Amino acid sequence: MTRIFVDTNVLLYAEDARDRAKRARARALIEQLVTSGDLVVSTQILQELFVAATRKLGIAAAIARTLVEDYSKLDVVLVRPEIMLAAIDLHRVGAISFWDALVVKCASIAGCSRLLTEDLQHGQVIDGVRIENPFVPATRSAEPRARYATRRR
Repeated sequence: MTRIFVDTNVLLYAEDARDRAKRARARALIEQLVTSGDLVVSTQILQELFVAATRKLGIAAAIARTLVEDYSKLDVVLVRPEIMLAAIDLHRVGAISFWDALVVKCASIAGCSRLLTEDLQHGQVIDGVRIENPFVPATRSAEPRARYATRRR
């Protein structure tokens, strides 16, 4: 079993009709990970999903709630104070935003080997978790250009 942590942006693309290619890719990945039982999210991701789905995508709150409810039936990391403190430490030494550090810490604590996100540098490894942008063309090198990138929020 290969546990894979999925960031909010991947879940959002699965609902976003504006970019058909990313929507199809996100849906295929999510379906594969749900079927295999490998998809992991956190309470932070579920909260961000609701807010972004309603604000950015204009999805009705009742439908967004159903999305959150469906994902909450999977493997969810509960963000506890000790995880927040560890994320603060990672933020302080790792030159990444607190929110990115919290995502990485949750992935690490959950035993995930990979984190699917657009928000960090593709190919880098942070806290034992390999960062993968699932929307990067397969021909692009997996070597990171920089050690860290900041979250675009």
